[in-house]
Amino acid sequence: MAIMAEEDERRSTTAKTFPVRPKLKPTSNNSTPTAESKYWRSFKTPKDLQLPALVASITSISFAPTPPHDFALTHSATVTIFSSQTLEPKATISSAFSDTATSASFRSDSRLLAAGDLSGSVHVFDVKSRNPLRRLRGHSRPVRLVRYPRVDKLHLFSGGDDAVVKYWDVTTETQLFNLLGHKDYVRCGDASPVSDDMFISGSYDHTVRVWDVRASTSGSVMEISHGKPVEDVIYLPSGGIVATAGGNTVKIWDLIGGGRLLHTMESHNKTVTSLCVGKIGREGGEEAQQYRILTVSLDGYMKVFDYAKYKITHSMRFPNPLLSVGFSPDCSTRVIGTSNGTLYVGRRKVKEESAGEQALVDFAGLAVADDVPKRRALRPSYFRYFHRGQSEKPSETDYLIMRPKKVKLAEHDKLLKKFRHKEALVAALNRKNPENVVAVMEELVARKKLLRCVSNLDFEELELLLLFLQRYSTMPRYASFLMGLASKVVDMRTEDIRSSNELRGHIRNLKRDLEEEMRVQQSLQEIEGIISPLLRIAARR
Repeated sequence: MAIMAEEDERRSTTAKTFPVRPKLKPTSNNSTPTAESKYWRSFKTPKDLQLPALVASITSISFAPTPPHDFALTHSATVTIFSSQTLEPKATISSAFSDTATSASFRSDSRLLAAGDLSGSVHVFDVKSRNPLRRLRGHSRPVRLVRYPRVDKLHLFSGGDDAVVKYWDVTTETQLFNLLGHKDYVRCGDASPVSDDMFISGSYDHTVRVWDVRASTSGSVMEISHGKPVEDVIYLPSGGIVATAGGNTVKIWDLIGGGRLLHTMESHNKTVTSLCVGKIGREGGEEAQQYRILTVSLDGYMKVFDYAKYKITHSMRFPNPLLSVGFSPDCSTRVIGTSNGTLYVGRRKVKEESAGEQALVDFAGLAVADDVPKRRALRPSYFRYFHRGQSEKPSETDYLIMRPKKVKLAEHDKLLKKFRHKEALVAALNRKNPENVVAVMEELVARKKLLRCVSNLDFEELELLLLFLQRYSTMPRYASFLMGLASKVVDMRTEDIRSSNELRGHIRNLKRDLEEEMRVQQSLQEIEGIISPLLRIAARR
């Protein structure tokens, strides 16, 4: 009967997955990466690429709108053009600048490049020869914004610290309109993707203004208040929605709806410095129209925002404060510039057709592989027949069934599996790993065997338990669990503790440590009581 009762007890006990893990340990929230997260992680810097140290801050990044989509950086008194194929410097323009270069912008045909500088001038260069073609003078303060319209090749607009937005005729080097309305530095802007006559500008006066050169005499046609100094503003591909960045917030606005606020994103801890539009997939692909907003900040994070669903879909951490970001129109290159001149270039690997498949098909799509020797058909009499498919790699559509990994069990896990509870507790105590000891104790609590194990410990094993409690009961991570256990141990084994000087010594040490921890906590509460009113007063000011 005793054997049957023991067997019933074993069957009734629910066996948990081994090895045991501590429940008190904080768990990370790393879920399975999504398809979009994998897409953005596929932008990696080639291992053989040696990027130059630009030293100065990278203030702007601009991609050429036509293939091969080279990109230009402004840093110090220099504009550097990088090849999109090799990701290495292709040309450097510095002789025309007398001060720090800002806000590079390619013309729609990628043959001309315009950039401002802190001396108040706008420079226009021939990309191929790097020769300066025009110098537009008119701003009295540093120029922070230079943009070409969507298709127009004869005009551009600029803005600067003089709070003025200017519309230029590049061919004659004359300003056509002085657009007034901002009351502080104009730091950013963007051209409309649907009209060459409209553009937007953002200022440190907390506002974004929409301009239409066809109605220039009446000032801006719309004004939006971001609420903080505007660091960047961009049109989204539809042309009716804009995104603004200021402080640590990014806001989405509906221009067609009269400047209505659609959403506010507050996922950065520091100032958001730059925005750009990224696209999921390649041109012509199934996902070619899924657009995202890429944001970078001084907190070192780049975040990808799906403005259709109003959620962050990917986040990436960099070691330096980020100032600028750019994404190529062909969805192959992502570039991020930092405050110390470090350049983070990510290139996406694109799968290409294998050369073998291409060689087997002619222009009519007919097989031309008559010269290719044919392999003999596999038959059960061949050795290869029984090993077929073992070296075959799975395709993207295959469902993989992974072979379960063999779990290595520690000594206490093996003992728990055999329902030898006391031996498992002693084995964990001998290993002196607090995580494993607490995990075993929690498992014994779930099985309702912990107190029985404590009552059956002999003198040496009880001393080992008291030594563990003394050492780890004051740790915040284990305190709530071990303090209650220590109280139970003292109540259950009072007679044994009184009869031994060594056990009494461990109890005295445990009491001393607890009293010291209580004094520390009381001192911290007193300090908090002193600081809290000061913090409230400072917040009111």
